[in-house]
Amino acid sequence: MTSDTPSRRPRSRGRRRLGGTVRLLGALALVGFLYTAFAPGLSAQDRPLSPTAAEGQALFENSCITCHGANGQGEEGRGPSLIGVGEAAVEFQVSTGRMPLARQGAQAERKPPVWAGEELERNIAALSAYIQELGGGPQMPSGTDLAAAGGDAVARGGELYRINCSSCHAYSGGGGALSNGSGAPSLAEATDRQIYAAMLSGPQNMPVFGDNQLTPEEKAQVIAFVRHLQEDGDPGGLFNLGRFGPATEGVAIFLVGMVAMVFAALWIAGKS
Repeated sequence: MTSDTPSRRPRSRGRRRLGGTVRLLGALALVGFLYTAFAPGLSAQDRPLSPTAAEGQALFENSCITCHGANGQGEEGRGPSLIGVGEAAVEFQVSTGRMPLARQGAQAERKPPVWAGEELERNIAALSAYIQELGGGPQMPSGTDLAAAGGDAVARGGELYRINCSSCHAYSGGGGALSNGSGAPSLAEATDRQIYAAMLSGPQNMPVFGDNQLTPEEKAQVIAFVRHLQEDGDPGGLFNLGRFGPATEGVAIFLVGMVAMVFAALWIAGKS
Protein backbone atom coordinates (compact mmCIF):
# COMPACT_ATOMS: atom_id res chain seq x y z
CA MET A 1 0.00 0.00 0.00
CA THR A 2 1.44 3.36 -1.05
CA SER A 3 0.91 6.84 0.40
CA ASP A 4 0.94 10.19 -1.36
CA THR A 5 2.54 11.85 1.73
CA PRO A 6 6.32 11.93 1.37
CA SER A 7 8.14 10.28 4.29
CA ARG A 8 10.31 12.55 6.49
CA ARG A 9 13.94 11.69 6.57
CA PRO A 10 15.46 11.20 10.00
CA ARG A 11 17.81 14.01 10.94
CA SER A 12 21.45 13.15 10.65
CA ARG A 13 23.53 12.72 13.80
CA GLY A 14 25.60 15.80 12.94
CA ARG A 15 22.53 18.03 12.64
CA ARG A 16 21.18 16.73 15.96
CA ARG A 17 24.47 17.48 17.68
CA LEU A 18 24.58 20.95 16.14
CA GLY A 19 21.03 21.67 17.29
CA GLY A 20 21.81 20.48 20.81
CA THR A 21 24.95 22.64 20.94
CA VAL A 22 23.02 25.72 19.81
CA ARG A 23 20.34 25.16 22.48
CA LEU A 24 23.00 24.63 25.16
CA LEU A 25 24.82 27.83 24.20
CA GLY A 26 21.53 29.73 24.21
CA ALA A 27 20.68 28.42 27.71
CA LEU A 28 24.14 29.34 29.01
CA ALA A 29 23.82 32.82 27.53
CA LEU A 30 20.41 33.26 29.17
CA VAL A 31 21.74 32.13 32.57
CA GLY A 32 24.71 34.48 32.23
CA PHE A 33 22.43 37.39 31.42
CA LEU A 34 20.17 36.67 34.39
CA TYR A 35 23.15 36.33 36.74
CA THR A 36 24.61 39.61 35.52
CA ALA A 37 21.28 41.35 35.98
CA PHE A 38 20.38 40.01 39.41
CA ALA A 39 23.57 38.89 41.18
CA PRO A 40 24.06 41.14 44.24
CA GLY A 41 27.02 43.43 44.15
CA LEU A 42 28.04 42.66 40.57
CA SER A 43 26.60 45.83 39.08
CA ALA A 44 27.91 47.87 42.01
CA GLN A 45 31.46 46.77 41.25
CA ASP A 46 31.18 48.15 37.73
CA ARG A 47 30.22 51.63 38.93
CA PRO A 48 32.79 54.07 40.31
CA LEU A 49 32.63 54.43 44.08
CA SER A 50 31.62 57.65 45.77
CA PRO A 51 34.42 59.49 47.64
CA THR A 52 33.11 58.28 51.02
CA ALA A 53 32.85 54.70 49.78
CA ALA A 54 36.36 54.91 48.32
CA GLU A 55 37.63 55.91 51.75
CA GLY A 56 35.73 52.97 53.19
CA GLN A 57 37.29 50.64 50.64
CA ALA A 58 40.75 51.67 51.83
CA LEU A 59 39.75 50.92 55.42
CA PHE A 60 38.24 47.60 54.35
CA GLU A 61 41.37 46.52 52.54
CA ASN A 62 43.48 47.47 55.55
CA SER A 63 41.35 45.92 58.32
CA CYS A 64 38.71 43.53 56.94
CA ILE A 65 39.93 41.89 53.74
CA THR A 66 41.70 38.98 55.48
CA CYS A 67 38.44 37.56 56.86
CA HIS A 68 35.81 38.89 54.46
CA GLY A 69 37.63 38.53 51.13
CA ALA A 70 38.76 40.99 48.49
CA ASN A 71 35.23 41.74 47.28
CA GLY A 72 33.39 41.12 50.54
CA GLN A 73 32.41 37.62 49.43
CA GLY A 74 33.63 36.06 52.69
CA GLU A 75 36.30 33.49 53.46
CA GLU A 76 35.38 30.00 54.64
CA GLY A 77 36.25 29.50 58.29
CA ARG A 78 37.19 33.16 58.74
CA GLY A 79 34.33 35.51 58.02
CA PRO A 80 30.91 35.60 56.33
CA SER A 81 30.00 37.35 53.11
CA LEU A 82 29.13 41.03 53.40
CA ILE A 83 27.18 41.14 50.15
CA GLY A 84 23.67 42.31 51.00
CA VAL A 85 24.23 42.99 54.72
CA GLY A 86 24.05 46.75 54.17
CA GLU A 87 25.24 49.61 56.28
CA ALA A 88 23.12 48.49 59.25
CA ALA A 89 25.40 45.50 59.89
CA VAL A 90 28.49 47.73 59.71
CA GLU A 91 26.92 50.21 62.14
CA PHE A 92 26.21 47.52 64.72
CA GLN A 93 29.36 45.42 64.44
CA VAL A 94 31.89 48.26 64.34
CA SER A 95 30.26 50.62 66.85
CA THR A 96 29.99 47.84 69.46
CA GLY A 97 33.59 46.72 68.92
CA ARG A 98 32.57 43.25 67.81
CA MET A 99 34.45 43.80 64.58
CA PRO A 100 37.33 43.31 64.09
CA LEU A 101 36.73 39.98 65.81
CA ALA A 102 39.15 39.27 68.64
CA ARG A 103 38.91 35.49 68.22
CA GLN A 104 36.68 32.88 66.65
CA GLY A 105 33.98 31.65 68.99
CA ALA A 106 30.30 31.05 69.52
CA GLN A 107 29.72 34.65 70.52
CA ALA A 108 31.26 37.92 69.34
CA GLU A 109 31.68 39.85 72.56
CA ARG A 110 31.16 43.58 72.90
CA LYS A 111 34.39 45.48 73.48
CA PRO A 112 35.71 49.03 73.04
CA PRO A 113 35.80 49.97 69.33
CA VAL A 114 39.11 50.24 67.50
CA TRP A 115 38.48 53.93 66.90
CA ALA A 116 36.88 56.55 69.10
CA GLY A 117 35.09 59.89 68.87
CA GLU A 118 34.88 61.63 65.51
CA GLU A 119 37.26 59.12 63.94
CA LEU A 120 34.87 56.30 64.83
CA GLU A 121 31.89 58.14 63.31
CA ARG A 122 33.82 58.99 60.15
CA ASN A 123 35.18 55.47 59.65
CA ILE A 124 31.78 53.87 60.29
CA ALA A 125 30.24 56.20 57.70
CA ALA A 126 32.98 55.33 55.19
CA LEU A 127 32.80 51.57 55.72
CA SER A 128 29.00 51.69 55.66
CA ALA A 129 29.01 53.54 52.35
CA TYR A 130 31.45 51.03 50.83
CA ILE A 131 29.50 47.93 51.94
CA GLN A 132 26.23 49.55 50.86
CA GLU A 133 27.54 50.34 47.38
CA LEU A 134 29.23 46.94 47.15
CA GLY A 135 26.14 44.83 47.60
CA GLY A 136 23.20 46.82 48.99
CA GLY A 137 21.19 45.88 52.05
CA PRO A 138 19.35 47.51 54.99
CA GLN A 139 20.08 51.21 55.42
CA MET A 140 20.14 53.20 58.64
CA PRO A 141 18.01 56.30 59.19
CA SER A 142 19.74 59.59 59.84
CA GLY A 143 20.21 61.07 63.29
CA THR A 144 21.21 59.61 66.64
CA ASP A 145 17.93 60.07 68.55
CA LEU A 146 15.75 57.31 67.08
CA ALA A 147 13.42 56.77 70.05
CA ALA A 148 9.74 57.55 69.66
CA ALA A 149 8.33 60.45 71.64
CA GLY A 150 5.05 60.67 73.50
CA GLY A 151 3.55 59.24 76.65
CA ASP A 152 2.24 56.05 75.04
CA ALA A 153 5.47 55.27 73.13
CA VAL A 154 7.10 53.55 76.12
CA ALA A 155 3.97 51.52 76.89
CA ARG A 156 3.55 50.40 73.28
CA GLY A 157 7.28 49.72 73.02
CA GLY A 158 7.07 47.59 76.15
CA GLU A 159 4.36 45.43 74.57
CA LEU A 160 6.43 44.96 71.41
CA TYR A 161 9.57 44.24 73.44
CA ARG A 162 7.86 41.57 75.55
CA ILE A 163 6.50 39.88 72.42
CA ASN A 164 9.64 40.01 70.27
CA CYS A 165 12.69 40.53 72.50
CA SER A 166 12.17 39.45 76.11
CA SER A 167 12.57 35.72 75.46
CA CYS A 168 16.26 36.30 74.73
CA HIS A 169 17.17 39.64 76.31
CA ALA A 170 15.02 39.10 79.46
CA TYR A 171 12.17 41.34 80.55
CA SER A 172 14.50 44.03 81.89
CA GLY A 173 17.09 43.91 79.09
CA GLY A 174 19.71 42.10 81.14
CA GLY A 175 20.41 39.47 78.48
CA GLY A 176 20.54 35.73 78.84
CA ALA A 177 22.20 32.50 77.77
CA LEU A 178 21.26 30.75 74.53
CA SER A 179 22.27 27.39 73.05
CA ASN A 180 25.73 26.31 71.87
CA GLY A 181 27.62 28.69 74.11
CA SER A 182 26.08 31.85 72.68
CA GLY A 183 23.96 34.41 74.46
CA ALA A 184 21.79 37.47 74.05
CA PRO A 185 23.74 40.51 75.28
CA SER A 186 22.61 43.01 77.85
CA LEU A 187 21.02 46.16 76.48
CA ALA A 188 22.30 48.36 79.30
CA GLU A 189 24.96 50.01 77.11
CA ALA A 190 23.18 49.85 73.75
CA THR A 191 22.60 53.15 71.96
CA ASP A 192 19.55 54.03 69.87
CA ARG A 193 21.42 53.45 66.62
CA GLN A 194 22.89 50.15 67.79
CA ILE A 195 19.45 48.82 68.72
CA TYR A 196 17.98 49.96 65.40
CA ALA A 197 20.91 48.46 63.47
CA ALA A 198 20.56 45.15 65.33
CA MET A 199 16.87 44.94 64.46
CA LEU A 200 17.64 45.58 60.80
CA SER A 201 20.65 43.28 60.46
CA GLY A 202 19.94 40.44 62.93
CA PRO A 203 23.46 39.80 64.22
CA GLN A 204 24.37 36.19 65.04
CA ASN A 205 21.35 34.41 66.63
CA MET A 206 19.08 37.44 66.54
CA PRO A 207 16.30 37.37 63.92
CA VAL A 208 15.97 40.19 61.40
CA PHE A 209 13.09 42.56 62.07
CA GLY A 210 12.52 44.14 58.70
CA ASP A 211 9.93 46.83 58.12
CA ASN A 212 7.36 44.14 57.33
CA GLN A 213 7.82 42.64 60.81
CA LEU A 214 8.26 45.88 62.78
CA THR A 215 7.56 49.19 61.10
CA PRO A 216 10.02 52.07 61.61
CA GLU A 217 7.54 53.58 64.06
CA GLU A 218 7.38 50.34 66.06
CA LYS A 219 11.17 50.09 66.10
CA ALA A 220 11.28 53.62 67.51
CA GLN A 221 8.79 52.58 70.21
CA VAL A 222 10.94 49.57 71.19
CA ILE A 223 13.94 51.89 71.45
CA ALA A 224 11.92 54.24 73.65
CA PHE A 225 11.13 51.35 76.00
CA VAL A 226 14.76 50.18 76.15
CA ARG A 227 15.85 53.73 76.90
CA HIS A 228 13.26 53.81 79.67
CA LEU A 229 14.80 50.63 81.13
CA GLN A 230 18.26 52.18 80.98
CA GLU A 231 17.22 55.40 82.68
CA ASP A 232 14.63 54.09 85.14
CA GLY A 233 16.71 51.49 86.90
CA ASP A 234 14.83 48.50 88.24
CA PRO A 235 11.29 47.99 86.90
CA GLY A 236 8.94 47.13 89.71
CA GLY A 237 11.73 46.23 92.11
CA LEU A 238 13.45 47.81 95.08
CA PHE A 239 16.54 45.77 95.87
CA ASN A 240 17.87 45.03 92.35
CA LEU A 241 17.56 41.26 92.68
CA GLY A 242 18.53 40.33 89.14
CA ARG A 243 16.42 43.13 87.65
CA PHE A 244 13.60 40.67 86.99
CA GLY A 245 10.99 42.81 88.67
CA PRO A 246 8.73 42.14 91.66
CA ALA A 247 8.55 38.34 91.22
CA THR A 248 12.16 37.89 92.32
CA GLU A 249 11.67 40.07 95.36
CA GLY A 250 8.46 38.23 96.22
CA VAL A 251 10.27 34.87 96.21
CA ALA A 252 13.13 36.30 98.26
CA ILE A 253 10.76 37.81 100.83
CA PHE A 254 8.83 34.54 101.05
CA LEU A 255 11.96 32.47 101.69
CA VAL A 256 13.42 34.94 104.17
CA GLY A 257 10.07 35.23 105.92
CA MET A 258 9.61 31.47 106.17
CA VAL A 259 13.10 31.01 107.61
CA ALA A 260 12.48 33.82 110.09
CA MET A 261 9.16 32.27 111.16
CA VAL A 262 10.78 28.86 111.69
CA PHE A 263 13.52 30.34 113.88
CA ALA A 264 10.94 32.41 115.76
CA ALA A 265 8.83 29.30 116.40
CA LEU A 266 11.88 27.38 117.64
CA TRP A 267 12.89 30.27 119.89
CA ILE A 268 9.39 30.53 121.36
CA ALA A 269 9.26 26.76 121.87
CA GLY A 270 12.61 26.84 123.61
CA LYS A 271 11.56 29.64 125.91
CA SER A 272 8.35 27.89 126.85
